[in-house]
Amino acid sequence: MRRPEAPAPLLVMMSIASVQFGSAVARTLFDDLGAAGVTLLRLSIAAVIIAVATRPRLRSWSGAAWRAAAVLGVVMAGMNLIFYLSLRTVPLGIAVTVEFLGPLLLALVQTRKLIDLLWALLAAAGVLLLGTAHGGSAPIGGLVLAFVAGLCWAGYIVFSARLGGLVPGTGGLAVSLAVAALLVLPFGFEGASAVRDDPSLLIGGTAVALLSSVLSYGLEINALRRIPTRVFGILMSLEPAAAALAGLLVLGQRLDAVEIVALVLVMLASAGVTLTARSRPRSPEPIAV
Repeated sequence: MRRPEAPAPLLVMMSIASVQFGSAVARTLFDDLGAAGVTLLRLSIAAVIIAVATRPRLRSWSGAAWRAAAVLGVVMAGMNLIFYLSLRTVPLGIAVTVEFLGPLLLALVQTRKLIDLLWALLAAAGVLLLGTAHGGSAPIGGLVLAFVAGLCWAGYIVFSARLGGLVPGTGGLAVSLAVAALLVLPFGFEGASAVRDDPSLLIGGTAVALLSSVLSYGLEINALRRIPTRVFGILMSLEPAAAALAGLLVLGQRLDAVEIVALVLVMLASAGVTLTARSRPRSPEPIAV
């Protein structure tokens, strides 16, 4: 008898929750490991786990595949490190809302419809609200970092699609994660070395790697086998809301009414772009924020 499968939308929701609660757990480790140290542990542990699970056949890779994996690794290093640096001063829900502009801008470029101008203006209004809330007291530096991380997120979508066309399965991801870990190593080694004095910190780092990388990616892959990419994209628009909830429950970060309205505007813009987008081949979705 065939075991019943969980509904695909539920898998997507679980993936979203996994990523954002993983980010919240990561924030709790900053005092001990630093943002760069947590990034290094997350990338390194995720690379090892995925490599063991996929066992990529590296000898059969072409030069183009190695170059694509390296470029993706550079983007992933920036995406993860810069986002975690933004979390030092910006609440999780706000950081993810601003970061979400990266994939949103990519979607706008790809669709090129007149109605997309409306969605772009809606997203811009949301970000403007975040920047002027409380008389403009939001840390501009943190918001800029979140936006740059979002641009890296958009780059991840593009370059992961390229790598996926050259390397079957998910073995390429393990190599890119390893490249990203090596790039972050000079910045995160000192912070990550704190695990030698307190090995229990390694538990937290492993939890972040599992929640924000390994588990979330597996859930997304299974969901995408059974639902259209457009439905997937709409569900992914809930990322900022999930981040706000994770920030509240794990970190005690409360957003006021203006910030919540801004978050909703960006979510609506993302869902709107997804609904009006032309059908096109799927690009692999990001596994980390």
